[in-house]
Amino acid sequence: MLSLDKVYNAAYALRGVARKTDLIAAPNLVDGMDLHLKTENLQVTGSFKIRGAYYKINRLSKEELAHGIIACSAGNHAQGVALAATHLGVKSVVCMPDGAPIMKVENTRRLGAEVRLVKGTYDDAHDEAVRLQDETGATFIHPYDDEDVIAGQGTIGLEILDQLDGVDAVVVPVGGGGLISGVALAIKSLRPECKVYGVQAEGASAFADAFHEGRWASSDSAVTFADGIQVKVPGTLNFEMVEKYVDDIVTVSDDEIAAAILALMERQKLVAEGAGATPVAACMFGHLPLAGKRVVCVVSGGNIDVNILSRVINRGLAMSGRKVTLSLRLTDKPGQLEQVSRIIAELGANVVSVDYDLSDPDLPISSCILRVGMETRDAQQIEEIRENLQDAGFSLAN
Repeated sequence: MLSLDKVYNAAYALRGVARKTDLIAAPNLVDGMDLHLKTENLQVTGSFKIRGAYYKINRLSKEELAHGIIACSAGNHAQGVALAATHLGVKSVVCMPDGAPIMKVENTRRLGAEVRLVKGTYDDAHDEAVRLQDETGATFIHPYDDEDVIAGQGTIGLEILDQLDGVDAVVVPVGGGGLISGVALAIKSLRPECKVYGVQAEGASAFADAFHEGRWASSDSAVTFADGIQVKVPGTLNFEMVEKYVDDIVTVSDDEIAAAILALMERQKLVAEGAGATPVAACMFGHLPLAGKRVVCVVSGGNIDVNILSRVINRGLAMSGRKVTLSLRLTDKPGQLEQVSRIIAELGANVVSVDYDLSDPDLPISSCILRVGMETRDAQQIEEIRENLQDAGFSLAN
């Protein structure tokens, strides 16, 4: 099993390459706990992955380096490998799923790697990278199931304990398991009483399922917009380490992740990608027993595709009770809209869209569906509007 000494060695090797990212207090993010954020979204390449990738490549022999580097990634490991290989003067090829965010693909190319897009998910890209390795003899840099990579990621755990006294729990995103393996090793070796929790997306929960079943297993599917943790196959070494060092793994929905991204932007002025926001989502929505605890969430990356950011924000607004569309069944007669608008305005919400639907064949000819889009403060205000509309005699449609 990987030793703590190797994590310390990785920390030494990464000096001047990876940033010691800030650990910042987040008192307004989640009530009832002393929450802090380890801001790996502000790391070189916008993700923690540079730590493991650089340490692994830096330890390769001249002969291994001469054959070139090959890797597979949904984006963040790709950028770490590209930067590390270019820094060390080595050719790199990275296989990425064709659905990877454009920004991650272009940044990987900009950092010096040759990118090969593979149809499907991360796991399909992995299979293609293995095939190319056999064909070319290049050295394969696994994104998580590798001792050196795990040791590099473990340096985050060392930094957390150095930056904050009295940590009760560390919450970490989980995909293949490289990050949580390294962080848990460092934390549990130096502060065994500290809890280490993992968080996965509900639609890509292979590691969480295997953990709770007590045996390694892969999944047939991985569906989530959090592409950084969209993994079907947990690492075998990672699973052994997680079983030994991790206290629990929970899952969060994509809607909860979107709400966490929005909260980080509004309250902390931090941009997190889906994977990076999962620990905050677990805290915000009460998935972990953290009341009254001093907690660190590892915000693992900030490389979110701007093309989906507006959709994520809209979903986060809806999830947080900040945006809603109510549908009402109305008799089509003068004054109805004015009365509805007055009730909404008196309760402090802002109407942003109005739509009449006269086409529903199940409605009487003299009736219509009125859809009103609103900006609201929270879920409680939405419920107050519903109740007041119903008290005024309006019927809410599903």
